[in-house]
Amino acid sequence: MTDKPSPIRCQWVQGHPLLAHYHDHEWGVPEPDGQALWEKLILDGFQAGLSWLTVLKKREAFREAFEGFDPERVARFNERDIERLLGNAGIIRSRAKIEAAIGNARAFLRMQDQGENFATFCWSMVEHRPLQNSPPVPAHTPLSVSFSKALRARGFKFAGPTIVYAWMQATGMVNDHAPDCHRRQVVAAMGDTTIARRS
Repeated sequence: MTDKPSPIRCQWVQGHPLLAHYHDHEWGVPEPDGQALWEKLILDGFQAGLSWLTVLKKREAFREAFEGFDPERVARFNERDIERLLGNAGIIRSRAKIEAAIGNARAFLRMQDQGENFATFCWSMVEHRPLQNSPPVPAHTPLSVSFSKALRARGFKFAGPTIVYAWMQATGMVNDHAPDCHRRQVVAAMGDTTIARRS
């Protein structure tokens, strides 16, 4: 009996099992839920200057520390909560990133209070259908630059063009799976149904 050959994946997976699972089940899948989009933006902000593998390893600790990434709860965090988070070895302990996450929760709620749905806003940036990109994969694009400006105008921090583009890739607003990756066509088909149907 021979072992089943491993599927072809994007090069960044590099054979790591945690990255492989994330790649095969989550990365690039169109995310229609506003709170889930917000959570992933926060995590991409925490990743800045670090590897995504570092964030993945700490993801459950982040969810516990940030109370399930409930924007209403995070928006109420105060200085005592910041000190608590700075003492939590399970997460990335950066005051600037922690304060940005709290501010971004307040920005999310402010949009909601003003009648602007976060998911609808995000997907409107790509006209409610995932973009199908082809190599080479850039660090950022003109669209991620304008998206970043729109987020920052609404009070978001740690949302520069490079972070925003990585977040767009992760949440399926952009399909950047390699042409020969086994997930490329699967994810493309999801985009035609998941988002277009809801928009």
